[in-house]
Amino acid sequence: MRAIWNDTVIAESDETVVVEGNHYFPSSALKRDLFTETPTTSMCPWKGTASYYTVTVDGKDNADAAWYYPDPKDAAKEIKDHVAFWKGVTVVE
Repeated sequence: MRAIWNDTVIAESDETVVVEGNHYFPSSALKRDLFTETPTTSMCPWKGTASYYTVTVDGKDNADAAWYYPDPKDAAKEIKDHVAFWKGVTVVE
């Protein structure tokens, strides 16, 4: 699977975890130089508190376009150390 934004592959892995239709990529699959942590958080009743990254490609920012659960609840333990995408990021095989 590949995550693409602004015509650039930002993450790539053969081992994603699909939860609620979202592919969660292992954090090791990210092109780290394109990601910046943000102070944004959100809460999911069964997964826990999500944190976010802004993705930057060719000087363009996609604010909070990636999210992850640093300490997921037991029901979502399979997505620990994994990152998912939205806000125009395309995930393809």
